[in-house]
Amino acid sequence: MTERYKPNTTVACIIEAQGKYLLVEELIDGQLKYNQPAGHIEANESIISACIREVQEETGLVIEPQGLVGIYQFSASETLAFVRYTFYVRLDEILESKPEDAAINGLKWLSLAQIKAISSQLRSPLVIESITDHLAGKHYPLDILNAQYL
Repeated sequence: MTERYKPNTTVACIIEAQGKYLLVEELIDGQLKYNQPAGHIEANESIISACIREVQEETGLVIEPQGLVGIYQFSASETLAFVRYTFYVRLDEILESKPEDAAINGLKWLSLAQIKAISSQLRSPLVIESITDHLAGKHYPLDILNAQYL
């Protein structure tokens, strides 16, 4: 019998201001990697609450997601898979902030062109794909997600 497919359920947030996107910088297996603020959903936590918490932990920003860009499936390897809920927030201006999570080395505001230039250092291809979807207007209302039975 094959083992049941058990992807990790994660959230991520595209944070955009003045044509730039906020990425977090992490050291993973000795390599510098970049990602949107992202992480796992905790027990008894709504998907939207997980997004708010992860953004605050990884960037120090307290935000409210404005909408959902998409739900993505990604297999990092044969044994590691993810279902990722990606949200977006558009800010009027670039905000200076500091990560609360010690695992985050720093924060960078980069244009899409700059992000594409470091594509080999991105944590996953979903970083560029979700920004591209966001720019294409793929925005869904938050009430599509139902957490009333937590």
